[in-house]
Amino acid sequence: MKSADSGARKKERIRREKKKLRQETKAYFEKKKEEARALRAQGGVMKREVPRGKKEENDRLKAKSSVKPRTATKAVAKKATLSQKAESATTKATAEKVSTAIMPLNKFIAHAGICSRRDAAELVKSGKVTVNGEQIVEPGYKVSGKDEIKVSGKKITVRHNLVYILLNKPKDYITTTDDPQGRKTVLDIVKQAITERVYPVGRLDRNTTGVLLLTNDGELAQKLSHPSYEVKKIYEVKLDKPLVKKDFDALLKGITLKDGFIAPDALAYADAKDKSVIGIEIHSGRNRIVRRMFEHLGYDVRGLDRVMYANLTKKNVERGKWRFLSEKEVRLLKYLNTSYSKKSR
Repeated sequence: MKSADSGARKKERIRREKKKLRQETKAYFEKKKEEARALRAQGGVMKREVPRGKKEENDRLKAKSSVKPRTATKAVAKKATLSQKAESATTKATAEKVSTAIMPLNKFIAHAGICSRRDAAELVKSGKVTVNGEQIVEPGYKVSGKDEIKVSGKKITVRHNLVYILLNKPKDYITTTDDPQGRKTVLDIVKQAITERVYPVGRLDRNTTGVLLLTNDGELAQKLSHPSYEVKKIYEVKLDKPLVKKDFDALLKGITLKDGFIAPDALAYADAKDKSVIGIEIHSGRNRIVRRMFEHLGYDVRGLDRVMYANLTKKNVERGKWRFLSEKEVRLLKYLNTSYSKKSR
């Protein structure tokens, strides 16, 4: 009975956290509307949003850097260090448990941070993986950390440090781990700050900005990429002209593209008086799907910004900046749409 109550409390807590995230998203669009109204009243032009008091805050931080920390600051630092040690011990214990467990070969490769489980399966099938010196082409082949597993001749092991990063992607960066043409990739933004190899979950076009998740947790990446979880994404779309009512209704009902039928989960004008700015919620992971939906109706997408991905928002993260996810955010991602996915299967 106690276990059942504990499970119910956990579900209720997750439900409340998801509700809070939905409210934050709604507040974001409401804020945009208010800014647009205020700007029109002043007869001005919308400017890029700049964090309030940023210069003053930087000045204060510079001044503080020349002052020796007080006892209270040392106490806080000590507490943070103890917390980090406890978290590190927990992560290490989890990693050790994973490394000795029996699991499918493609799952092991994902845990090693090489790629997602789906991509790992393709690696195995292509004959690039050996187990104890023997080439294996079956992704479901059972292995553990005691086996010697090599990918393209390089030995791999289970990652001990799982990393989860939220990046507010700027324009002109591509979401690949490397680019033969030498273009800038999203990994260039974080490579100086971390030693672990991470990779983007999902893709954003070169000119699309906004929320992007980077991680070396292959299992989570596989989950978020799987259609059965219906991961929610919210975009702010800037069109070359106002979206007329006829086309608004057509989008809401759904349209048929070359690769099949598609309909948004929600659609709204970000500002009732500026109908060229649209908010759209969608869970499809099809390539360039948002742009193609509007282009199908004769609109040119001038700007596309992802403001939410899997309940993660770019709140307090400037364009081109990033942060680590909190433990609570990681937990929410792992529980995301789990009940729905099980029912759909």
